[in-house]
Amino acid sequence: MDPAARAAYIERMNIGTRLFTLLNGRRVGTDAEGNIYYQERRLRGGLRARRWVAYAGPPEASAVPPEWHAWLHYTTDAPLTDTPRRPWQKPHEPNLTGTPEGYRPPGHDYQGGVRAPATGDYEAWTPGT
Repeated sequence: MDPAARAAYIERMNIGTRLFTLLNGRRVGTDAEGNIYYQERRLRGGLRARRWVAYAGPPEASAVPPEWHAWLHYTTDAPLTDTPRRPWQKPHEPNLTGTPEGYRPPGHDYQGGVRAPATGDYEAWTPGT
């Protein structure tokens, strides 16, 4: 990645993460989405090196591919090799829960608060019957 593109990614970080990355980070690699993965240069007294990601877009943890997820969570010592996508694998979709685009079932207050009446195949249970 050219220095201008790398600087653009670092620009998106908040000031604390940006300083920490510039002073302590060693770039390990990137994924197909353009996320950049870092690890601490120096070990801290018996502790394992911190690992983190600089997202190419909005910070969305579900955007980390499995190959890098395993490395970020110390499951593997080195990132797994990127494997080509299988035809049955779907592209990543962000988690929209809690946003206006999130799923709301029929009858939800934001959908008008009215749902279809029951179909009549339901019998309420009462104790002792």
